Amino acid sequence: MTVRVRFAPSPTGMFHVGSARSALQNWIYAHQHDGVFVLRIEDTDAARNRPEWTEGIISALDWIGIERGSYEGPYFQSSYAQDHTAAATRLYGEGRAYYCDCTRDAVIARTGNQHTGYDGFCRDRALGPGEGRALRFRTPDEGETIVDDLVRGKPTFENKLIEDFVIARSDGSPLFLLANVVDDMTMRITHVIRAEEHLPNTPKQQLLWEALGATPPVWAHVPVIVNEKRQKLSKRRDKVALEGYRDEGYLAAAMKNYLMLLGWAPSGDREIVPWQVVLDEYRLEEVNHAPAFFDVKKLRAFNGDYIRALAPEEFAAVCAPWLSGTETIPAPPWRPEAFDVDTFTSVAPLAQTRISLLSEIVDYVDFFFLDEPVRDEASWVKAMKGDAAEILDATADAFEALDDWSAEPLKAALERVGLERELKLGKTQAPVRVAVTGRTVGLPLFESLEVLGRERTLRRLRAARAAL
Repeated sequence: MTVRVRFAPSPTGMFHVGSARSALQNWIYAHQHDGVFVLRIEDTDAARNRPEWTEGIISALDWIGIERGSYEGPYFQSSYAQDHTAAATRLYGEGRAYYCDCTRDAVIARTGNQHTGYDGFCRDRALGPGEGRALRFRTPDEGETIVDDLVRGKPTFENKLIEDFVIARSDGSPLFLLANVVDDMTMRITHVIRAEEHLPNTPKQQLLWEALGATPPVWAHVPVIVNEKRQKLSKRRDKVALEGYRDEGYLAAAMKNYLMLLGWAPSGDREIVPWQVVLDEYRLEEVNHAPAFFDVKKLRAFNGDYIRALAPEEFAAVCAPWLSGTETIPAPPWRPEAFDVDTFTSVAPLAQTRISLLSEIVDYVDFFFLDEPVRDEASWVKAMKGDAAEILDATADAFEALDDWSAEPLKAALERVGLERELKLGKTQAPVRVAVTGRTVGLPLFESLEVLGRERTLRRLRAARAAL
């Protein structure tokens, strides 16, 4: 039997990091078993679907390494509407489903409990299709449904506790439970790997598989992802869009590594591992049952480690979108013609050891490519007080007198300015850094001055002094 897994997102918004993890889990399982990964777009919610969301799903998969052309699909659920209707008709014809005209209020009135499920009132009324009549699956009265789950063992559900659930609306359109099962049968899916939030639906879907004469797939329900308050990640409340992380400057390799650690750990006392290790060692059977905490601070630290591990030419390449701008990444503040590749190449190694997000590269290097630095007002107020004016004057004079415009002589000159005033280098260089770069934090000052050059450095020192 060829293993066939599927990833079946709905094109109703940005790509959730939880969806990215599910896609990777399915992808890895297929890879480990020489199987097939199927992409199915569940696009039957016409009111919420947009074509751009579908392209967004495919683009996000590309980014995390599940590239178009390497999988079956994308298939679209809407293309299989006739199959869904045929399955519903078959279940009704075989007595496995019946029509029901009960409203929610009517059920509550009969049972006296708004929390009670459907009471089976229409089971034996022999209603036919008609306006206001939904089609319900006739759940077995006895026995139990055992779910074969790679993560959770064999959860068991008593059939008598599963209500007769709706599989098609009164207009004939199928609900998710039925459409999902029919699509999986059509696409010969052997393993369904998804979040545990779907587990309550699984016995219902397994009953549908069996009623339609097919062998249910092997299930695997992985733990949900939660925030720091241990609440399930929500699009309304939490930062969950994979595209947002990508455009902020997270590396795909770091994101993939981190997502796979949500509920699982590689061998040894390590977390940052080559992707091949994940491919070799990941086992669904070893996934922890507890909800997995999505720690953005930890992800950011991961990303910084991955950035620092890049070769210099790789770092320069991944920074490129932030140095020029794209459709989703804002253009930098400098004029395009002001950017100089050689200048960036010379300072890139200095920035690489300091940033955790690629988007931070702009604030570290913008003063090289702007006519005047972007002044951070808080930095200016903090640095330009006390004897700042005197320091700027003395520094400009000392720098102008240098024959060797390189980092060490520049540092020595500023140290002398400080010693003459009984100031430590840190205090002496604060107004100089802000005058030249606009900020109190940034690249190593003297290496930066060397690259910036004598003329521009002196001009900025004197402009800052004049502003005081």
